[in-house]
Amino acid sequence: MKAWSSEKISTFALVLLITGAIDSIRNLPTTALFGSTLIFYFVIGAMVFLIPIALISAELASVFPDEEGGVFSWVKDAFGDTLAFFTIWLQWINTLVWYPTILSFIAGTLAYLVNPELAQNKAYLIAVILIVFWSLTLIGLSGLKASAHFASFCAIVGMIVPMFIIIALAFIWLIKGHPLAISLAPKDLIPNFHDSQSWGSLTAIVTSFLGMELAAVHVRNVRNPQKSYPKAMLFSVLLILTTMIFGSLAIAFILPQNEIGLVQGIMQAFKAFLDAYHMAAFMPVLIIMILLGSLGSMINWIISPAKGLLLAADKGFLPPWLYKLNHKGIASHVLILQAVLVTVLCGGFFLLPSINAIYWFFTALSTELYLVMYMLLFFAAIKLKRDLGDRKRSFQVPGGNVGYYSVCFLGLVGCIISLIVGFFPPEASLSLDGANKFRVIFAIGMLAMMLPAGLFCLYRTNKQKASA
Repeated sequence: MKAWSSEKISTFALVLLITGAIDSIRNLPTTALFGSTLIFYFVIGAMVFLIPIALISAELASVFPDEEGGVFSWVKDAFGDTLAFFTIWLQWINTLVWYPTILSFIAGTLAYLVNPELAQNKAYLIAVILIVFWSLTLIGLSGLKASAHFASFCAIVGMIVPMFIIIALAFIWLIKGHPLAISLAPKDLIPNFHDSQSWGSLTAIVTSFLGMELAAVHVRNVRNPQKSYPKAMLFSVLLILTTMIFGSLAIAFILPQNEIGLVQGIMQAFKAFLDAYHMAAFMPVLIIMILLGSLGSMINWIISPAKGLLLAADKGFLPPWLYKLNHKGIASHVLILQAVLVTVLCGGFFLLPSINAIYWFFTALSTELYLVMYMLLFFAAIKLKRDLGDRKRSFQVPGGNVGYYSVCFLGLVGCIISLIVGFFPPEASLSLDGANKFRVIFAIGMLAMMLPAGLFCLYRTNKQKASA
């Protein structure tokens, strides 16, 4: 198989790729939905999820600086090809489930330029989703360097700037003494642990942190990766936490909980702030900026999991036609295949009663699939530390072996808790037709997404037997 693109990107570009892929402004309404307790859950989520993944990914990338497969390569070195394929399959298939959520956000935001009521129209959402995704696939086919430039521009203009704008608007709202839709009293910052619905917010927080390890597949495309990669991870974590916590609070300050729409919530908040400050004329500018940020955030998600899946295809798990790389070194057939599958998945929009229900279902399903992958990542990290503990590494988790294993343990605990609470949706807010029905559909969805991986493993086994 021809090597993946050798184009080089800067540390700054890598930070923007990571931040742009994870730190999406579209996640703010989902986390704002949980009001005052979101601060608690962000802190917990960072401690048991975001930081462990960042630290472990940084160390593993420094141990294997010449391996460009990221999670696939790490699990392969620890447990062999079969589990590595299952891991990269989970990373790839969850993005297919995730794409409709961010694309529906893009469609809902675009609706504010025409007619905000379109954000609740399923036919409109599906049409915009398909047009946008196929267009971004064509950009992804143009190569890593072009994609990185596009993603960097969009991350600055369409994500970082709007994030700080809404935080600034909320700060002005606070210092002027306007009424808040939530209470910041100390007793209200801690959730009711006996309420299963309260823990549902952890799913929303974890969803905001998915993808930190994606940057590892670009380790060979960064200048001086041993130093640049850990530095990029540190800056990304700080930027993500700052913007997500204060951005979520900004929405929670001005919108009552029962009025927050998961698709159009960010635009609702901006409109409320701008109307209050007599600045409504700036609304179209913000809409365009947010649209750019959402488009840019998808680029790394389109190319990175596909890159890992291509390595699995090279091991014989997938049909040979998926090996095809275009002249830019991009897995063109994989990108086209995922565009076709996203088109099919859009049919799911007609199976659930409301846009909020659809949005939550796809978000939670994508998160659960990703969490299974993360568990395999942490188990692989533990085994690699035991087997290759003496190998030279330019970055190490603070605290030596104790720190390393403690971080892995925290990560596993975070994954297990999040997997459990993913089956408890905020029913009152999403108008789902019964929690039990949701859980049945949810479980079927998870099995349906994982089943093909088992079939491909069987395909490889049969092929090996035939050639023996």
